[in-house]
This record gives sequence, structure tokens and C-alpha cells, in this order.
Amino acid sequence: MNPVLLLHGALGASTQLEPLKHKLERSGRTVYVMNFSGHAGEPFRESFGIEIFADDILSFVIKHNLKQADVFGCSMGGYVALWFALNHPQRIGKIVTLGTKFDWSVESAEKEVRKLNADKILEKVPAFARILEHRHAPNDWKELLKKTGIMMIGLGNKPLLTQENLKTLQNHIVVCLGDQDDMADRSFSEQVANWLPNGVFRLLENTPHPIEKVDLHTVVQLIG
Repeated sequence: MNPVLLLHGALGASTQLEPLKHKLERSGRTVYVMNFSGHAGEPFRESFGIEIFADDILSFVIKHNLKQADVFGCSMGGYVALWFALNHPQRIGKIVTLGTKFDWSVESAEKEVRKLNADKILEKVPAFARILEHRHAPNDWKELLKKTGIMMIGLGNKPLLTQENLKTLQNHIVVCLGDQDDMADRSFSEQVANWLPNGVFRLLENTPHPIEKVDLHTVVQLIG
């Protein structure tokens, strides 16, 4: 059985996935977690975005001698997982995405970027600002916000995952979305699952976007 690699979302960190890691390990799986560059204190690289994060995965699996791994990608982590699978198909087995936003456009990117205003976060949700500061130290969390916004604008102008390239993925891929998710679009997520040759869509009941509020028992069953 393949080991499982857990991938966090934008502005996230591997620590958020530790509860899932422990639950999977209790079920008998070998589990790895990692942080993308610029997150959780990992240094920023010369560039920032999905392609760089996919390169982070490649470095990680080579370092840990993982010939092939099943992957769970939370939010942006799911997007990175599919992009990695397109470029390194032999390295990836089953993929499960949760709350991954696929419907990138200029308008949707601008909507998401508006949520990344550091001054507004400090004013309206200072507790979240403290979380980000602690989570990504010693990196500047405001710089991470800025770079994430630029990445989103780039995806809005030119999404990396398209109908054409998704149709070439042969992996067993489970596209999951919570019924209370306010970031990813359900109809588009269902469409992505239909484009995938071996894709299925799963709607999770009573489930919002944050991984901390997801029923992990259900996720473990989906990963298998």
C-alpha cells in the first residue's frame, strides 16, 4: 500500500493536518506531511506559486525515497496535487482533494484577493492575524498574503488546470467538497470530476471549508 502525503492549503501549514495524520496512522497507513515554500517558516524561493509548490513535492518525495504516494490535498493542496500528477504521473497513486477551488477566473481571483488585505485582517479579525504570524514565523505573514494574492491573480488570468489537461490524468481522483464550503464552486467541482477519466465527486454533509471543522473519520474513509 502506498504511503500517504498530506498537503495543506493556501496560508496553511502541515500542523493543521497532524490530527488527520494521526488518524490515518491508527488505520495502518504510513503518512507524511510537508510545508510548501514560504509557509510555516519554510524559506521563500525565487518564485512563488503552484509550479514551485509542485517542485517542493518532488524534492520531498525524492528526499524521503517515496517511489509513489497517495495524496490528500486540502484546498490549494489539491490543486498542487493535480498539477504535480500531470507532470510526474509515475509518482502519484490515488488523489483526494477537499475544498479545492478549480473555477479560477479574473473575477473569482479578485474576490479571493480582497480577503487577503493585511490591514483589514488586523482590524476585523486580529485573532486570525496572530494565528498567521505564529504559523509562518519567522517569515513575514503579510509578505505571504501578498505573494498568495499575486498567485491567485495569475491563476485567474490563466488557470493551470484545464479541461484539456485534466482529461489526460489517469489516477483515481476523488474530488470532495463540503456542502457549506464558501470558497469552491460545487457545479464546477462536479464538472472537474466528470472531466477526469477516473474521477468521482463526493459532497460532504455539514462540512465547511476549514480543515479543522471537517469530520476526519470521513476523510480517512475517502483516502482508503
